[in-house]
Amino acid sequence: MPLLTGAEPYHHEGGEAAVLLCHGFTGSPQSLRPWAEHLAEHGLTVSLPLLPGHGTRWEDLRVTGWEDWYAEVDRELRLLRDRCARVFVAGLSMGGALALRLAARHGDAVSGVVVVNPANRVHGVAAHALPVLRHLVPATKGIASDIAKPSVEELGYDRVPLHAAHSLRTFLRLLDGELPQVTQPLLLLRSPQDHVVPPADSARILGRVSSLDVTEVLLEQSYHVATLDHDAERIFRESTAFIGRLAPGAVKEPGLGKEGTTTGG
Repeated sequence: MPLLTGAEPYHHEGGEAAVLLCHGFTGSPQSLRPWAEHLAEHGLTVSLPLLPGHGTRWEDLRVTGWEDWYAEVDRELRLLRDRCARVFVAGLSMGGALALRLAARHGDAVSGVVVVNPANRVHGVAAHALPVLRHLVPATKGIASDIAKPSVEELGYDRVPLHAAHSLRTFLRLLDGELPQVTQPLLLLRSPQDHVVPPADSARILGRVSSLDVTEVLLEQSYHVATLDHDAERIFRESTAFIGRLAPGAVKEPGLGKEGTTTGG
């Protein structure tokens, strides 16, 4: 299937410090593209991959699982490590969960973690019925575009395939057990008014990681997809400052980096 316009992955060859950005469940790189471009403008190498099953039609997501999504970001991290001295991982929602697992699994190969409204569990009564329900009902209503800012939309599916939701639930339960292995500096940004991921998820993550350098920022004006919402610029500033503090000299003034590329497929 052809990619939806705007769902293309994004890559930028910058300096010796890199950021791997991970988008959310049923979403696409579009939700993180402004963030990626901001980081690129400040001289950082940036990779924003398209996760398998995303960016086309929801039926394609139905035949993928968490192992596919994680394998994609794991591969990107290894590629970045081959050519960059420092690599940071970041993500939105499920993308935040993927970033946290990368940190847990790769240890010192990850210099820091930035997560926005990270997911820790699949909520709702139906979540417990997913093992059976997924065989009876193919999909339920979508979760995309939880955004307070008027006239802004997230490019995501309008349906959630339950086979994929079941796999996400399995992944989040696995990650929860691995969170104590996260020791890197952590910047967690969350929206108190989030209609997809409740505050309890961030609280659980903050309570289980072993990081000693932890910063929590509240995004008071935004809903779940805060990277496209009123607080987007604050996310960009906070993450750039976080990286600059941990990798002195890595963040440049805008206009001094190399050109970025958008790639499909």
